[in-house]
Amino acid sequence: MDKDQWQEKGAGHRGRLRDRFQDKGLDSLSDAEVLELLLSFGTPRSDCKEPARLALKHFGSLAAALEASSQDLLHIKGIGPKNCFAVHFVQAVAGRYLKERLRGKRYLHSSDQVKEYLLHSMRGLKKEIFTVIFLDSSHAVIDSEIISEGTLNNTAVYPRELVLRALDHHAAALIVAHNHPSGSLQPSQQDKHLTRSLFLVASFLDIHLLDHLIIGDGSFSFADNGLMDEMREECKTIMQGLPRKTSV
Repeated sequence: MDKDQWQEKGAGHRGRLRDRFQDKGLDSLSDAEVLELLLSFGTPRSDCKEPARLALKHFGSLAAALEASSQDLLHIKGIGPKNCFAVHFVQAVAGRYLKERLRGKRYLHSSDQVKEYLLHSMRGLKKEIFTVIFLDSSHAVIDSEIISEGTLNNTAVYPRELVLRALDHHAAALIVAHNHPSGSLQPSQQDKHLTRSLFLVASFLDIHLLDHLIIGDGSFSFADNGLMDEMREECKTIMQGLPRKTSV
Protein backbone atom coordinates (compact mmCIF):
# COMPACT_ATOMS: atom_id res chain seq x y z
CA MET A 1 0.00 0.00 0.00
CA ASP A 2 1.52 3.34 -1.02
CA LYS A 3 1.48 6.47 1.14
CA ASP A 4 -1.54 8.00 -0.57
CA GLN A 5 -3.56 4.80 -0.21
CA TRP A 6 -2.61 4.53 3.47
CA GLN A 7 -3.57 8.13 4.16
CA GLU A 8 -6.95 7.58 2.50
CA LYS A 9 -7.55 4.42 4.50
CA GLY A 10 -6.33 6.03 7.73
CA ALA A 11 -8.53 9.07 7.23
CA GLY A 12 -11.53 6.80 6.72
CA HIS A 13 -10.71 4.84 9.87
CA ARG A 14 -10.37 7.97 12.01
CA GLY A 15 -13.48 9.45 10.45
CA ARG A 16 -15.42 6.37 11.57
CA LEU A 17 -14.02 6.72 15.10
CA ARG A 18 -15.01 10.39 15.19
CA ASP A 19 -18.50 9.58 13.89
CA ARG A 20 -18.92 6.87 16.53
CA PHE A 21 -17.92 9.32 19.26
CA GLN A 22 -20.33 11.95 17.91
CA ASP A 23 -23.20 9.47 17.78
CA LYS A 24 -22.61 7.38 20.91
CA GLY A 25 -20.09 9.21 23.10
CA LEU A 26 -16.72 8.25 24.53
CA ASP A 27 -17.95 4.96 25.99
CA SER A 28 -18.31 3.64 22.43
CA LEU A 29 -14.53 3.82 21.96
CA SER A 30 -11.98 1.47 23.47
CA ASP A 31 -9.04 2.88 25.44
CA ALA A 32 -6.79 2.09 22.48
CA GLU A 33 -9.06 4.01 20.11
CA VAL A 34 -9.22 7.01 22.46
CA LEU A 35 -5.44 7.14 22.73
CA GLU A 36 -5.07 6.64 18.98
CA LEU A 37 -7.21 9.70 18.30
CA LEU A 38 -5.31 11.78 20.84
CA LEU A 39 -1.96 10.83 19.32
CA SER A 40 -3.29 11.60 15.84
CA PHE A 41 -3.90 15.22 16.85
CA GLY A 42 -0.13 15.59 16.92
CA THR A 43 0.61 13.66 13.74
CA PRO A 44 -2.58 13.55 11.66
CA ARG A 45 -0.84 11.93 8.66
CA SER A 46 0.72 9.06 10.62
CA ASP A 47 -0.64 5.70 11.69
CA CYS A 48 -1.18 5.99 15.46
CA LYS A 49 -2.96 2.68 16.01
CA GLU A 50 0.15 0.63 16.85
CA PRO A 51 1.81 3.33 19.04
CA ALA A 52 -1.46 3.59 21.02
CA ARG A 53 -1.57 -0.18 21.51
CA LEU A 54 2.09 -0.27 22.60
CA ALA A 55 1.57 2.63 25.01
CA LEU A 56 -1.39 0.95 26.69
CA LYS A 57 0.55 -2.28 27.01
CA HIS A 58 3.57 -0.47 28.46
CA PHE A 59 1.76 1.82 30.93
CA GLY A 60 -1.05 -0.58 31.83
CA SER A 61 -4.03 1.77 31.47
CA LEU A 62 -5.30 4.82 29.60
CA ALA A 63 -5.00 6.97 32.75
CA ALA A 64 -1.37 5.97 33.25
CA ALA A 65 -0.57 6.68 29.60
CA LEU A 66 -2.16 10.13 29.79
CA GLU A 67 -0.28 10.93 33.00
CA ALA A 68 3.09 9.71 31.66
CA SER A 69 5.90 12.21 31.22
CA SER A 70 7.18 13.14 27.76
CA GLN A 71 10.38 11.27 28.53
CA ASP A 72 8.45 8.06 29.20
CA LEU A 73 6.13 8.50 26.22
CA LEU A 74 9.06 9.01 23.86
CA HIS A 75 10.30 5.53 24.71
CA ILE A 76 7.26 4.10 22.88
CA LYS A 77 7.96 3.30 19.24
CA GLY A 78 6.05 5.64 16.95
CA ILE A 79 5.44 8.36 19.56
CA GLY A 80 7.28 11.65 19.01
CA PRO A 81 7.31 15.13 20.52
CA LYS A 82 4.19 16.25 18.61
CA ASN A 83 2.22 13.28 19.97
CA CYS A 84 3.41 14.10 23.51
CA PHE A 85 2.27 17.68 23.06
CA ALA A 86 -1.19 16.55 21.95
CA VAL A 87 -1.63 14.23 24.96
CA HIS A 88 -0.39 16.75 27.51
CA PHE A 89 -2.38 19.60 25.98
CA VAL A 90 -5.62 17.62 26.25
CA GLN A 91 -4.72 16.72 29.85
CA ALA A 92 -4.13 20.37 30.70
CA VAL A 93 -7.39 21.47 29.08
CA ALA A 94 -9.28 18.82 31.07
CA GLY A 95 -7.65 20.04 34.28
CA ARG A 96 -8.61 23.65 33.60
CA TYR A 97 -12.17 22.60 32.74
CA LEU A 98 -12.54 20.66 36.00
CA LYS A 99 -11.13 23.58 38.00
CA GLU A 100 -13.34 26.18 36.32
CA ARG A 101 -16.39 23.98 36.78
CA LEU A 102 -15.93 24.15 40.56
CA ARG A 103 -15.92 27.92 40.95
CA GLY A 104 -19.04 29.23 42.65
CA LYS A 105 -20.41 25.78 43.46
CA ARG A 106 -21.27 24.77 47.02
CA TYR A 107 -18.76 22.26 48.33
CA LEU A 108 -21.37 20.23 50.20
CA HIS A 109 -23.24 19.65 46.92
CA SER A 110 -20.16 19.14 44.74
CA SER A 111 -17.64 17.27 46.90
CA ASP A 112 -17.42 14.54 44.27
CA GLN A 113 -16.42 17.15 41.67
CA VAL A 114 -13.75 18.47 44.04
CA LYS A 115 -12.32 14.98 44.40
CA GLU A 116 -12.54 14.46 40.63
CA TYR A 117 -10.56 17.65 40.04
CA LEU A 118 -7.94 16.76 42.65
CA LEU A 119 -7.56 13.21 41.34
CA HIS A 120 -7.08 14.54 37.81
CA SER A 121 -4.56 17.20 38.78
CA MET A 122 -2.56 15.33 41.46
CA ARG A 123 -2.68 11.57 40.88
CA GLY A 124 0.37 10.09 39.20
CA LEU A 125 2.69 13.02 39.91
CA LYS A 126 6.31 12.12 40.68
CA LYS A 127 6.64 14.63 43.52
CA GLU A 128 4.41 15.84 46.32
CA ILE A 129 2.37 18.99 45.89
CA PHE A 130 0.05 20.72 48.33
CA THR A 131 -3.17 22.27 47.02
CA VAL A 132 -5.69 24.48 48.81
CA ILE A 133 -9.29 25.11 47.79
CA PHE A 134 -10.66 28.40 49.13
CA LEU A 135 -14.36 28.73 50.00
CA ASP A 136 -16.59 31.63 51.04
CA SER A 137 -18.91 31.76 54.04
CA SER A 138 -21.56 29.70 52.25
CA HIS A 139 -18.88 27.11 51.31
CA ALA A 140 -18.97 28.04 47.64
CA VAL A 141 -15.62 27.51 45.90
CA ILE A 142 -13.67 30.73 45.29
CA ASP A 143 -10.51 29.30 43.76
CA SER A 144 -7.81 26.66 44.14
CA GLU A 145 -4.08 27.10 44.30
CA ILE A 146 -0.92 25.02 44.63
CA ILE A 147 0.77 26.30 47.79
CA SER A 148 3.98 24.28 47.63
CA GLU A 149 5.82 21.63 45.63
CA GLY A 150 8.24 19.20 47.19
CA THR A 151 10.21 16.05 46.52
CA LEU A 152 9.31 12.42 45.99
CA ASN A 153 7.94 11.98 49.51
CA ASN A 154 7.94 15.36 51.21
CA THR A 155 6.68 18.90 50.80
CA ALA A 156 7.07 21.85 53.16
CA VAL A 157 3.87 23.65 54.11
CA TYR A 158 3.86 26.63 56.46
CA PRO A 159 0.51 27.35 58.17
CA ARG A 160 1.24 31.09 58.31
CA GLU A 161 1.67 31.31 54.52
CA LEU A 162 -1.46 29.26 53.90
CA VAL A 163 -3.56 31.48 56.17
CA LEU A 164 -2.20 34.61 54.48
CA ARG A 165 -3.31 33.21 51.10
CA ALA A 166 -6.73 32.49 52.60
CA LEU A 167 -7.00 36.09 53.77
CA ASP A 168 -5.98 37.32 50.32
CA HIS A 169 -8.87 35.30 48.85
CA HIS A 170 -11.27 36.48 51.61
CA ALA A 171 -11.89 32.82 52.35
CA ALA A 172 -14.03 31.67 55.26
CA ALA A 173 -13.22 27.99 54.86
CA LEU A 174 -10.55 25.76 53.35
CA ILE A 175 -10.05 22.28 51.94
CA VAL A 176 -6.45 21.15 51.67
CA ALA A 177 -5.03 18.24 49.70
CA HIS A 178 -1.70 16.67 48.97
CA ASN A 179 -0.62 13.65 46.96
CA HIS A 180 1.38 10.55 47.83
CA PRO A 181 3.47 9.62 44.76
CA SER A 182 3.74 6.08 46.18
CA GLY A 183 -0.02 5.71 45.76
CA SER A 184 -0.55 5.03 49.49
CA LEU A 185 -3.64 6.57 51.06
CA GLN A 186 -2.51 6.07 54.65
CA PRO A 187 -2.01 9.43 56.43
CA SER A 188 1.35 9.71 58.16
CA GLN A 189 1.91 11.18 61.62
CA GLN A 190 3.38 14.20 59.83
CA ASP A 191 0.16 14.55 57.80
CA LYS A 192 -1.90 14.47 61.00
CA HIS A 193 0.37 16.94 62.77
CA LEU A 194 0.21 19.36 59.84
CA THR A 195 -3.58 19.11 59.67
CA ARG A 196 -3.88 19.77 63.41
CA SER A 197 -1.58 22.81 63.12
CA LEU A 198 -3.49 24.19 60.13
CA PHE A 199 -6.81 23.67 61.87
CA LEU A 200 -5.66 25.50 65.00
CA VAL A 201 -3.97 28.43 63.21
CA ALA A 202 -6.98 28.90 60.89
CA SER A 203 -9.40 28.73 63.84
CA PHE A 204 -7.77 31.76 65.47
CA LEU A 205 -8.91 33.79 62.44
CA ASP A 206 -12.36 32.16 62.23
CA ILE A 207 -11.39 30.24 59.10
CA HIS A 208 -12.69 26.68 59.05
CA LEU A 209 -10.58 23.80 57.76
CA LEU A 210 -13.24 21.44 56.42
CA ASP A 211 -11.12 18.56 55.17
CA HIS A 212 -7.69 17.28 54.24
CA LEU A 213 -7.61 14.92 51.26
CA ILE A 214 -4.77 12.57 50.38
CA ILE A 215 -4.55 11.68 46.69
CA GLY A 216 -2.91 8.42 45.65
CA ASP A 217 -4.49 5.29 44.24
CA GLY A 218 -7.82 6.92 44.98
CA SER A 219 -8.48 9.46 47.72
CA PHE A 220 -8.58 9.53 51.53
CA SER A 221 -10.67 12.09 53.39
CA PHE A 222 -9.80 13.12 56.94
CA ALA A 223 -13.41 14.30 57.39
CA ASP A 224 -15.02 11.10 56.12
CA ASN A 225 -12.82 9.04 58.44
CA GLY A 226 -13.59 11.06 61.58
CA LEU A 227 -10.17 12.67 61.91
CA MET A 228 -11.43 16.22 61.47
CA ASP A 229 -13.93 15.72 64.32
CA GLU A 230 -11.10 14.52 66.56
CA MET A 231 -8.99 17.56 65.71
CA ARG A 232 -11.95 19.86 66.22
CA GLU A 233 -12.37 18.56 69.77
CA GLU A 234 -8.63 18.82 70.46
CA CYS A 235 -8.48 22.39 69.21
CA LYS A 236 -11.62 23.30 71.18
CA THR A 237 -9.88 22.14 74.36
CA ILE A 238 -6.78 24.16 73.49
CA MET A 239 -8.83 27.28 72.71
CA GLN A 240 -10.75 26.98 76.00
CA GLY A 241 -7.47 26.92 77.90
CA LEU A 242 -6.28 30.22 76.42
CA PRO A 243 -6.79 33.53 78.22
CA ARG A 244 -10.04 35.22 77.23
CA LYS A 245 -10.07 38.71 75.78
CA THR A 246 -11.23 41.40 78.20
CA SER A 247 -12.92 44.65 77.29
CA VAL A 248 -11.93 47.95 78.88
